[in-house]
Amino acid sequence: MTAFKAFTALYSRLLSALLVFSVAVLIIPVSLQIFSRYTALIPSYIWTEEMARFLFVWMIMIGAMVGIREGSHFEVDVWPRLAPRPAAALKIVTSLFVLAFAAVFIWGGWLFTRFAWNRVSELAELPLWMIHAAFPLAGLTWVLFQGEHLLDAIKVLAGRPGSGAEGTAP
Repeated sequence: MTAFKAFTALYSRLLSALLVFSVAVLIIPVSLQIFSRYTALIPSYIWTEEMARFLFVWMIMIGAMVGIREGSHFEVDVWPRLAPRPAAALKIVTSLFVLAFAAVFIWGGWLFTRFAWNRVSELAELPLWMIHAAFPLAGLTWVLFQGEHLLDAIKVLAGRPGSGAEGTAP
């Protein structure tokens, strides 16, 4: 295993742990919202709606990052099972489209984050750049993970199937 693959595997495990953590934490403000609506025991918390929204955005973006690593995001199976070299050529083409989409997220996300740099949310008064930073980070992560898949496909196309491409997601 190369150092690059070891790094991406470690980063993917970290993202998976963050995804589990964000889902677990999301349960708290959503539960507080539900209980405060239907019981008089808990006061109505206004900040919970905003916190749930922030966590939901991060949860979705982290899930998209993990999905790219696992090869299950942005892919639709419409081709029959192909031989390794034609499958690698198709993977290169699809990787280029995913990388272009990632570039849009990096650039647009950076502009979006810069726009929110000195702003705070209305209710919880959290810095808005913290939620907006999920978009360029997702784009950078997609470049990293899709780049790994692209390199594996190039190795297969070049006739070096022992490069570890068999173990990565299609």
